Amino acid sequence: MVRDRIRHRRLRHRRFQSTYLPRSSPFGRFRVVLISPLLVAALSLTITRQQGNAESFQPSTLIAAARSPAWVPTLAQASIPVSITRQGGQVSVNGRTLSIPWSQRQQTLGIADVGLVDATGVELLDTNDFTQQPIEWFSDQRTTPIHLATWLTQQYRYLDITSLAQQFGWQVQVQGQTLQIATPTAQVTAVRQGAQSWGDRIVVDLNQTAPWQVNEQSGETTVILDAQIDPTVLRNFSAKAGKYIQSWTVSANGNRTQFRFTYDKSLRPRVWSLNNPNRLLIDLRSGYMVERDILWAPGVRWQQHWVSIDSGQFPVIGLEVDPHQPGVSLKPILGSTNGNVGTAPLFSTAQRTQVVAAINAGFFNRNNQLPLGAIRSNNRWISGPILNRGAIGWNDTGDVTVGHLALQETLLTATGQRLVMQSTNSGFVGAGVARYTPDWGRDYTNITDSEALITVQNNRIIDRKQSAKAGQTKVAIPADGYLLVARADQSVLADLAPGSEVQIETAIQPEKFNQYAQVLGAGPLLIQDQKIVLNPQSERFSTNFIQESAPRSVIATTPQGTLLLMTVNNRIGGSGPTLAEVAKIVQRLGVINALNLDGGSSTTLYLGGKLLNRSASTAARVHNGIGVYIQP
Repeated sequence: MVRDRIRHRRLRHRRFQSTYLPRSSPFGRFRVVLISPLLVAALSLTITRQQGNAESFQPSTLIAAARSPAWVPTLAQASIPVSITRQGGQVSVNGRTLSIPWSQRQQTLGIADVGLVDATGVELLDTNDFTQQPIEWFSDQRTTPIHLATWLTQQYRYLDITSLAQQFGWQVQVQGQTLQIATPTAQVTAVRQGAQSWGDRIVVDLNQTAPWQVNEQSGETTVILDAQIDPTVLRNFSAKAGKYIQSWTVSANGNRTQFRFTYDKSLRPRVWSLNNPNRLLIDLRSGYMVERDILWAPGVRWQQHWVSIDSGQFPVIGLEVDPHQPGVSLKPILGSTNGNVGTAPLFSTAQRTQVVAAINAGFFNRNNQLPLGAIRSNNRWISGPILNRGAIGWNDTGDVTVGHLALQETLLTATGQRLVMQSTNSGFVGAGVARYTPDWGRDYTNITDSEALITVQNNRIIDRKQSAKAGQTKVAIPADGYLLVARADQSVLADLAPGSEVQIETAIQPEKFNQYAQVLGAGPLLIQDQKIVLNPQSERFSTNFIQESAPRSVIATTPQGTLLLMTVNNRIGGSGPTLAEVAKIVQRLGVINALNLDGGSSTTLYLGGKLLNRSASTAARVHNGIGVYIQP
């Protein structure tokens, strides 16, 4: 547990501690369905539909209902299936079109929450009520709170923008698949640069609220503000390098003003707003992450916290997932759509598999894009475990196990020989015989030179051939059989003649993993029974891997029976954690068991249409991940 928090974050730290200590959640098992004046008003409204024309959205009646003293937020708004009357995948803000999901429910329009952040710059605030999302946008939560109603679908959480549009004078209309938003004309009246003890701050004064978008690359960010800059301000502007800012420019682009910054690639800027007067602030500091604690959906909590150990402060971004929550489930997801070969950005894989959340998971070979570790999906070994490395298994009832895992398969030949398989459905190759089943894919392409490829159908060897150079021989895997691949030592071929019968014996160690239909292997193990058990040498990880400082992905179990999917990025003023450091970090969180996942540029955490821990442009392609599914 974290005891050495900085003073001004003690309140948030107490919330964080309570997350990992026994608690009774008011959101756990109950479903309440109420009829509210808002729903009655929504049902009574109609929108005139004209084929091919834009349709204006009139929110005034809804606003009046929502402000009525009789109106109370209900669990029905987020926890029962909602009737989506229209939806689309594009949002246009002042003519700038972005790929963001939106939907219409009865007579309310919603935008995916992280999409609303990207399109306008709103900031999501802490909440324990998944039916209402507080935000800040040119506002003060203490004096002018803004709460947006939410509703869930299988992939996204939508925020009702009705009150937001009313409060800030937005014009909203639907044109085909695009939701169009026009905001009042705004002007930049001043640009100020100030050195702070913690870093650099740019202040942009505005005469009116204005949305903005942030485009991040490694070490470079562009902020596009929907406001014209006064020509006098632009002429008199003089940018200077700062503590972290290496260079920056301001330019006019029609009705927009563009700010471009370069800085050390280990940093990320924070762009936010204040009111009275309206200002846009751009901060660049080593401790860039804003702490968060958002109950995003029943059984899914989004958290961001700084965790201190003796070697520094580290940003931990995580999702706490309750596998016991009705409608919540987890499964391995693959980057390839055709067999076991291939990689893809986790963002793309999450979108394709229609998960609500995901984290990168097991290791893989970046050259041939083959898996290197256990992947079991619905009791099928997509990829077998290797080297007795750490793995996590879970089932549909929410039970979870973490430990070292081995799969031993033995081939019994007609001559009485017992051949232990070197691997099963794996990109990890070595001397001996490996087995590839239809779960690997429709066919197999030789991984190394001069492999003997032996086809087994209905427990009988029907064909045997010799491959050429690596990657040049493709053999079909029979649906009612498998393929044996002999590498290096081919003396076993005398016992594997075409026409002979064979049998397979399978044993999983430890046997408890037999109870779990879903398994994901990575390693090394970090925590077992709340104690650090890190021993990467025993799992045959290389010295360079053991000593490397890099971003990390971790999956862990908590005393409450929930799962933590978390990423740990660079410490303040330095590099990412080593394996030893990440073990200390997750131990501080009070977890029961923890498993290290693939890390470095693969470290990726996804929620509701957005990567939480990094910009999409810096995320590497990965072979597999763990996806979170919800059924609202």
